[in-house]
Amino acid sequence: MTREVLVIGPGLTIPVSEIDIRTSRASGPGGQHVNTSDSKVEVRFDVARSPSLPPDARERLLQNLGTRLSKDGVLRVVAQGRRSQWRNREDALARLETVLGRGLEQQAGRVPTAPSWAAKARRRRDKQLRSALKRSRGVDSDE
Repeated sequence: MTREVLVIGPGLTIPVSEIDIRTSRASGPGGQHVNTSDSKVEVRFDVARSPSLPPDARERLLQNLGTRLSKDGVLRVVAQGRRSQWRNREDALARLETVLGRGLEQQAGRVPTAPSWAAKARRRRDKQLRSALKRSRGVDSDE
């Protein structure tokens, strides 16, 4: 069974036809019947130019996935952990789904907080102690 669409979020799907799927030989140690078939799967999705993404979702993905995207706005996911090419393909698509879903999540804003009364008091006390220590190091004016 092959997937037709990736479900990214509520009401947001991406057809698999928009995803570029490439296979190659997986790296790793050799041996009899190991890595003899094309078992590494590389999945590429063009976030910047996808017609399936609404503009607001596209902007959020471009902003949140900035370090994971290429200069052209393409997201790349690789899977090579399984011996079967089909399983690696499913793993790569599932990872792509997860990465895009996390990229669409709204980042919680920072809530600024003020220092507590006790923290302010500790700071003042520490400053006074430090100031007194430095004053005690000075040259005596009695001499």
